[in-house]
Amino acid sequence: MASLPLFRRRLLYNALSWTLHLLDRSGLIKQPLDPELLITAARRRTRLDNFGDETFREPLRRLLACCESEARLNAIGRLALAEDVLQLLINRLQIQRDRHDWPQIRNEAIVAPLFILGLPRTGTTLLHGLLAQDHDIFSAPATWEVMFPSPPPSLGQKGRIKRALRRLRSFLLLAPEFQKIHPISAHLPQECIAIMSHTFMSDQFPAMYNIPSYGSWLERQDMRPVYEFHRQFLQHLQYGRPARCFVLKAPANLLSIEALFATYPDARIVQTHREPLEIFPSVASLTTALRHVFSDFVDPAAIGNDMTRYWEDALTKFFVARQGLRQDAFLDVEYSDLVRNPIQLVHELYRWLGRDLSSDAELRMRRFLAANSHSKYGRHAHTLAGFDMDPANLSERFSSYRMRANSLGRIFFNRRSPEPLRNEKTG
Repeated sequence: MASLPLFRRRLLYNALSWTLHLLDRSGLIKQPLDPELLITAARRRTRLDNFGDETFREPLRRLLACCESEARLNAIGRLALAEDVLQLLINRLQIQRDRHDWPQIRNEAIVAPLFILGLPRTGTTLLHGLLAQDHDIFSAPATWEVMFPSPPPSLGQKGRIKRALRRLRSFLLLAPEFQKIHPISAHLPQECIAIMSHTFMSDQFPAMYNIPSYGSWLERQDMRPVYEFHRQFLQHLQYGRPARCFVLKAPANLLSIEALFATYPDARIVQTHREPLEIFPSVASLTTALRHVFSDFVDPAAIGNDMTRYWEDALTKFFVARQGLRQDAFLDVEYSDLVRNPIQLVHELYRWLGRDLSSDAELRMRRFLAANSHSKYGRHAHTLAGFDMDPANLSERFSSYRMRANSLGRIFFNRRSPEPLRNEKTG
């Protein structure tokens, strides 16, 4: 087996981990992964009681049980998980209070949202960030808004941006390599999975923790209640603002496209396409970097195998579902077109939407591109061999995807890709 990737930990990480371990062993701090204790803590912190839909309890119980039995969390992982769950519960309580205090939130219409989806590392992050620069047409949930959504952002941020910045800085101190793989900022657009995490039915958790039982359970669930919460969250963000088209993204939407359209029947979809052999080392590298923060037992080869199986199944399910949906709701985009001339592709996307790209919005998009170059935070190397992936096996397993994509009206794939490109950071 080729040598597998190693993510070096800084001295600060090791010192914090050892300190937390000693405090835990001495009984001075405890991080119980008990749903009822965390629910009680959230209620005590907020002096609120109403979580809204109580169906979150079973997913929360499963998540914490699987993290306890499978994830092999270290001291930092236990602390981070407990704090994240507590904040999500606090957000739920505060959102319900806001819906009571400002009942007009319930009347906000979420019209024809635009979802960007595709395999990870196919340009979804880049396209999401570009469209978010057009403040007249689009609205993209900012990371700080999703982290701390209450009260509705239109009423002011009241230090929430600074709180989000502190949290993100703390994470990057523990995982300095992550910024080389995927850009994060309090002001950048956030993915749907971070919104869905409030239901505790989200692909964000299997990405962060090795919890195969939870992931398998999640893939079998009816996701319509999750998208209903997603819609309520967008109502919350839109309240008090001019109604604009939400632009949203998450590769995981591939697995639940029917539930998405059940909630948003007028949704429009931009699907990005790229040769799978070029993306999987980066996908596996991203997951490895995340899990390495929270556990001392990370198996890159197992991650490579799990990612391959997961996205192979996701594409199969997606294309079956897509056949039964409105065909005019989909626009297919080739990754190479996006990275070669992103502004030209955006013009084509606007024509498909029946919109015009203003000169001001185009200028902001060009500035965004200049400020977010691939090498801004350094290079990150990754290869198939680094995750024990076999190119021939991958090529065969995703041959069906290539054929389905090529049947959409244009040829996206006309050759087998060689060893994947390195150092991509376009999301």
